[in-house]
Amino acid sequence: MSVDVLAVLPKLARRLGGQDAVLAAAERLSGGASMETWAFSVEAGGQRRDLILRRRSVPFDPETARSVSLGAEAALIRAVREGGAPAAPLVHLCDDADGLGEAHVTARVAGETLGRKIVADPRFDAIRPGLARQCGEILAVIHATPPPAAAGLKTADFLAELDRYEEIYRASGAERPVLELAFQHLKRNAPEPVEPVLLHGDFRNGNLMIDPKVGVSAVLDWELSHIGDPAEDLSWLCVNSWRFGRPDRPVGGFGDYADLLEGYAAAGGKPVPLSRVRTWQALGSLKWGVMCLMMYQSWAGGLEASVERPMIGRRVSETEIDLVQLLEQGL
Repeated sequence: MSVDVLAVLPKLARRLGGQDAVLAAAERLSGGASMETWAFSVEAGGQRRDLILRRRSVPFDPETARSVSLGAEAALIRAVREGGAPAAPLVHLCDDADGLGEAHVTARVAGETLGRKIVADPRFDAIRPGLARQCGEILAVIHATPPPAAAGLKTADFLAELDRYEEIYRASGAERPVLELAFQHLKRNAPEPVEPVLLHGDFRNGNLMIDPKVGVSAVLDWELSHIGDPAEDLSWLCVNSWRFGRPDRPVGGFGDYADLLEGYAAAGGKPVPLSRVRTWQALGSLKWGVMCLMMYQSWAGGLEASVERPMIGRRVSETEIDLVQLLEQGL
């Protein structure tokens, strides 16, 4: 859906702040093939509200999409906030009258999302040692949240995910010995299923808003939420690609496994063995490796002209190093 967002935002500002409200500022923050994110501000009665707009720029197909709709995202944000998890407060779920297509508005939360700054910037020195435990506590709250029926979430399990990514890998025609070894090892060592829970689906350094004084101020980007194994969320945060140059700190580049798992159990999560987390971590690295490979091939085959694709594609070797280390350590 082609929309001139800057032309439509003044109308949305009046809907949110009243007829005297004005659009004070607007800036597009990011945008991929299907999603846009805008920061904008509304002024009314001498008060200023800083807000975030997320809108889908192409029609959503629930049959083929791996992500959830923005309406489902809104339901998830409401549900987890009621449970006590930090998420940016939902302000408005857009409808036809707004002229923006599928979109929602949340409050803008202060903090930093750039992983490299979070793991290295001195501003975060004071709170960094407690981040892993805090992440465990937050995940326990998310996993205890009853999945909102309105979200229509799909369910995923270990072997189904492994099979799905092997199918993608085989179709690519690639031959990567480390990936081959990982597929075979994980098939033989898949963890036994457990009771599934609500998962964030992309809980990692980069999707966390980190405040230098309070730590995690908001969990962002709920579009990959689904139902599944709690270890999937716990492990994705530990994948080496999200450590931003700090492989010595396995949890997000800022902490240790023990703090993550202790925080999870202390906040009411059922204890999860480290071995289970590391097995899911290997699957996470393998999945990301396949995704990197696909991004490179889309560029090499002329389907994508963006320089971002081959740059991300180079990271397949990074995931292979991570897989070799995990396999050598017996997961």
